[in-house]
Amino acid sequence: MKAGIVVFPGTNCDRDTKLACEFFGWQADYIWHDESSLHDYDVIFLPGGFSYGDYVSAGGLAKFSPAVLALKEYVKSKRGFVIGICNGFQILCEAGLLPGALSVNSGTRFVCDLTGLSVNNTKFPGKINLPIAHGEGRYVAPENMMKDINELVFVKYTDNPNGSTDDIAGLYDRSNKILGMMPHPERAVFEETGNTDGRYFFELIEAELR
Repeated sequence: MKAGIVVFPGTNCDRDTKLACEFFGWQADYIWHDESSLHDYDVIFLPGGFSYGDYVSAGGLAKFSPAVLALKEYVKSKRGFVIGICNGFQILCEAGLLPGALSVNSGTRFVCDLTGLSVNNTKFPGKINLPIAHGEGRYVAPENMMKDINELVFVKYTDNPNGSTDDIAGLYDRSNKILGMMPHPERAVFEETGNTDGRYFFELIEAELR
């Protein structure tokens, strides 16, 4: 397993993601955002943080980076998975690779907490808990799109912390090759954190690729 972790100016969860990948024995490399050659990797991560300081909007500038522009061809070639976590989810939506958008939390407050999640996958336990940390994590989409979007939902909040439409915390694209989510599984891998529920997420990726 070989993971590429795209790093933008302002990314701050790149090391967390790399350590989580290496915990499972994967090779993990950092990819600077101006790199457009991605085909050496089985999975590409867009990690959390504040790409370009979240100026304009969260992910609004990062979507123009060569690495992000190269993702469509990466997915089209069926090379591997693309995973966007927190700011990475925002980037995927801004780039049109996932439907909908991430907006300012209801109440306009930054939320940093452990949240309950319901995962739509039989390989997960019924409920898990993962950390969240975001100010623009409220998932929104036009009402006429919601019927189609509900078919793509991967994970929902059990106690919606940010006002997301239909409690949506993460979703796939139709090819099941792109996944975006606001919670941070990479922060829940090591026993020292007091929570290892994030391991299910990495184990699922590994199982799907193998």
